[in-house]
Amino acid sequence: MRFRHPDGSIVHLSYCTNVHPAETLDGVRAQLRDHCEPVRRRLGRDRLGIGLWLAREAARVLINDPAELRALRAELDSRGLEVVTLNGFPYEGFGADEVKYRVYRPDWTEPERLAHTTDLARLLAALLPDDVTEGTISTLPLAWRTPYDTEPAAARTARAALTTLAQRLDALAELTGKSIRIGLEPEPGCTVETTADAIAPVTDVGHERIGICVDTCHLATSFEDPDTALDALTAAGIPVVKSQLSAALHAEHPHLPEVRTALAAFAEPRFLHQTRTSTAAGLRGTDDLDEAVAGGALPDSTPWRAHFHVPLHAPPAPPLTSTLPVLRATLARLVGGPVPLTRHLEVETYTWQALPAELRPRTRTQLADGIAAELTLARDLLVDLGLKELP
Repeated sequence: MRFRHPDGSIVHLSYCTNVHPAETLDGVRAQLRDHCEPVRRRLGRDRLGIGLWLAREAARVLINDPAELRALRAELDSRGLEVVTLNGFPYEGFGADEVKYRVYRPDWTEPERLAHTTDLARLLAALLPDDVTEGTISTLPLAWRTPYDTEPAAARTARAALTTLAQRLDALAELTGKSIRIGLEPEPGCTVETTADAIAPVTDVGHERIGICVDTCHLATSFEDPDTALDALTAAGIPVVKSQLSAALHAEHPHLPEVRTALAAFAEPRFLHQTRTSTAAGLRGTDDLDEAVAGGALPDSTPWRAHFHVPLHAPPAPPLTSTLPVLRATLARLVGGPVPLTRHLEVETYTWQALPAELRPRTRTQLADGIAAELTLARDLLVDLGLKELP
């Protein structure tokens, strides 16, 4: 979906296909047929943006076979789909029964991460619509905090990899005329947990093609104030290359038994749901929601937030809610001013099938309806901010 900002520039809105796990190219094609095109039709649009997730195996096939890449580009066109951004965070196995800590490997100290991200940049340059010259890729925020934070050489290795990537992106732009930028995506529990944590490593790389992806669920889970966060990034000259529009789980009164019971329903075995609370002594947290609800690990006199991407248009029932207000405030800062701070927005609710059983979509039709409803909400927010929806 495309929108014209009051300054005349185009802002893109897409939804991320990591909600439809697929490791192979055949699986990606099935996503386009079974999910992406139906969502487009529900929205009544001729064209829909998708934030494509390409697992390692699918990416390698496309890199090694130009005919397959041309065929994918043609299929996107024929189904009324366009790609301006990729989700490069998960490497493989995102559809496994248990993902948890595995999603953070390989990290930016391992050569596989650089090789895969380079592949994604090359692929995105080829998949961009003819009238679009800029693409973006979100990626792991360096590494999970352990053992990275205790290894003296880790930061140097990651910085060298990102510097090499930036040089490759420069060469790609010269060759293709397409500018691909990479955004580290701060996430609770990682060595770059917050936007503030991102400033030093991105500044160290010091390249315009390396910036930040602001995920509004992660921002909220870490209790970051959107204005403070974005002001600091702007002051440091760090670009927000893309933003993922998502909402976290919020519990205002975690000391109450009924709140603990409600939270426990969201603890599940597939994804990691880092949980945080902001206290007078600073941010406290657990790596997963079940650790928090078991009791004793977190203070419960202040609100809790959990890294669980809940559907934008359907906050959980009381006594829980979502951090949609943080999304609204962040979006207003990102695109509500005289000049947009980013032009790539991506709805990223990948946890539909991890919701409590009674909230999960039971059919493809229900899932498509839900994704379309999320995109409709995001569209309405953009229109309210003065952007004009384009055909």
